[in-house]
Amino acid sequence: MTDTTTAHPREVLLDAQGTTGLLPVCDHYCGVEVRMRKSLQLQAEMTEEFGACMFDITLDCEDGAPVGGEAEHADLVLAVARDAAPEARVAVRVHPVDHPAFAADVEKLVGQAADRWCHVMIPKVDSVADVELAVRHVDAAGGSTLPLQVLVESPLAVHNAFEIAAHPRVQSISFGLMDFVSAHGGAIPGEAMGLQGQFTHPLVVQAKLQIASACHAYGKTPSHCVVTEFSDAEAIGHAAHRAAAELGYTRMWSIHPSQIRPILAAFAPTDAEIDTAVAITEAAIAAQWAPVSHKGKLHDRASYRYYWQVLERAHATGKLLPQGMLKYFA
Repeated sequence: MTDTTTAHPREVLLDAQGTTGLLPVCDHYCGVEVRMRKSLQLQAEMTEEFGACMFDITLDCEDGAPVGGEAEHADLVLAVARDAAPEARVAVRVHPVDHPAFAADVEKLVGQAADRWCHVMIPKVDSVADVELAVRHVDAAGGSTLPLQVLVESPLAVHNAFEIAAHPRVQSISFGLMDFVSAHGGAIPGEAMGLQGQFTHPLVVQAKLQIASACHAYGKTPSHCVVTEFSDAEAIGHAAHRAAAELGYTRMWSIHPSQIRPILAAFAPTDAEIDTAVAITEAAIAAQWAPVSHKGKLHDRASYRYYWQVLERAHATGKLLPQGMLKYFA
């Protein structure tokens, strides 16, 4: 039995489904050397600013590598990763499991730097069989402790989202908007890849909801797709807010450094939400997690769980927390 007088709130309140809040809310993708190195510098600067890592960096070997130059690009990514500070959160996206460069990517990048990556991203996963194939290659290269994140990009993959999310090595599922739209043979208009259309076209919205639901069912992190209008900070903030508030996503891709802070701001709880969460959590701890009354409303462990996760999201987005709460995030 958990000792509720000294236990961490996660131990008391969260079951396996509670793991969704453990990753940074932003995953920043880059595949060009100068952008990779600038992103690592920005990550270090923002970590110092906020006292915690605000975003992951995923070095891209899929879209970043020129056709025919996959091996050389993997060498570049490996060199950049090795130059990163030990505390940096760096991941790598390899080629899909059916691509000729996949096995070589994994052998080199995992085989020579398994301890460098926070995860490996596997794109174009359609089924659990694809996940299992990736696991076999990653494990054979010495990455048996590495979590895998997967990119769902087709109607078949969306159909299999719950089975994919259930796999124990899958940490997060990302939605690949552009490939999903193009996989429909023109049946979904190109507008659905844009800022407005991706939140209104029924098939796209249905796919996003399916992925989010599958992730939450198995305690995995749903990661929202990119917004290509990268020069419009208001647009990225609007999209990130809708992804978080309407579709249940707890993480989102960035493809330009200017998108990172708007994503953090959109995923962050408001100051009023944080104040309420602090008050209720402090009262719950004082009552050893028995029911309490707050402003005329009864709260118990069902609502405690929600308010604790508000505090986790606040910490992950760089919001200030009182000292009494910060000890839980040391």
